[in-house]
Amino acid sequence: MTIYVVVALCVMLLMAYVFDLSAPKTKIPSVILLLIMGGLARFAGLKIPDLSDFLPALGTLGLILIVLEGSLELELNRSKTKLIVRSFLVALLPMIILSVLAAFVLDHYTSAGYRVSLMNVIPLFVVSSAIAIPSVTTFRPANKDFVIYETSMSDIIGVMLFNFIVVNEFITFTSFQSFFVQFIALILVSFVATLVLAFLLGNINHRVKFLPLVLAVVLIYTVSKIYHLPSLLFILLFGLFLSNFNLFKNFRFAKRLNPEFLVTEVHKFGDLVSEFAFLVRSLFFLVFGFLINPQELLDTSTMATAIGICVAIYAVRALVLKLVKAPLKPLTLVSPRGLITILLFLSIPPHQMTPYISKTLITQVIVISVIAMMVGLMWHRPKDEEDEELEGVAQTDDTPSVIAELDNAEAAPAQAAIPRQS
Repeated sequence: MTIYVVVALCVMLLMAYVFDLSAPKTKIPSVILLLIMGGLARFAGLKIPDLSDFLPALGTLGLILIVLEGSLELELNRSKTKLIVRSFLVALLPMIILSVLAAFVLDHYTSAGYRVSLMNVIPLFVVSSAIAIPSVTTFRPANKDFVIYETSMSDIIGVMLFNFIVVNEFITFTSFQSFFVQFIALILVSFVATLVLAFLLGNINHRVKFLPLVLAVVLIYTVSKIYHLPSLLFILLFGLFLSNFNLFKNFRFAKRLNPEFLVTEVHKFGDLVSEFAFLVRSLFFLVFGFLINPQELLDTSTMATAIGICVAIYAVRALVLKLVKAPLKPLTLVSPRGLITILLFLSIPPHQMTPYISKTLITQVIVISVIAMMVGLMWHRPKDEEDEELEGVAQTDDTPSVIAELDNAEAAPAQAAIPRQS
């Protein structure tokens, strides 16, 4: 029986690779096909051990690799300031608005307490970088970078907010003070760990070097998580440092990192991370699809609630995108729920779960949001992105002050460069 499981697993992973290659052409997110294939494997009677307890560990590893993969692709420069601010606002505001409102409604109907209600609804409003980032390969570079920044920051903010609610039974000034101390501690740990890992990457000549570095990153993330530090922030900072090392080349410490060799090794390291991220992501969604009960997916008692949640997600998202002058096409529907939603839901203490936020509802919201993104990708055309960007530039009356200031800051050097005419 073991040999058949190995054969089936190899065939499904090869099919996952085909799905990944064909996604830009078919516009069908590979995660949809992976879930279907996992479900078909269960329907076909494939006998494998119970993987329910294995799913959170696999998801955590996938989250680390996907955020690291995305951060290694990002380039930081002054021209990206406006893009980063916009993506941060789009990651933060919908999550806060929807979580606060949904927790109020849940508390009203269940009397579970506002804190418990908030803990239960937060997973529903975190955008999944694991699904979004691989699905936007056909987007223009600016919109692709927007999705990478937004979804990575959504994961980080969602995990930080969720852990803050779980750890602090009572929200007081001391709670925020403790969180601030943890945040500063994580920044210091990230700084030291990043320098050490970058030094090892640039100076180790052994033929086995990238896998130990990946394991070290996972270890630092896990230990930070044990102490309730915002550990995903370390992953993002580490990736950004490596991908933008040229910004630090004039610093004294950079010369000790063997910069010429390091730049070459970063590209190799990024390729390896991409390979691992693909493998873990594919395994996660295959296992999740295998564990999905079709009766739960089609449960009519929660379907109306799931649709209502998704409608609220896209309505608030469109409003915030319009507010920050980001293109509605194709970004509005690129807001899937997935790996991070499942991980946070599984992290809720059992005695604090509410029956209204169930595994069935979570699964339905994930599937509906992924299908909505698929529809958006099918309707997407590069020409639409250009039209949206031109339209956004023309509308300046309702621009938030922070975006307007960034626009003026970028325009000032260009104006100064125009010679005055006498």
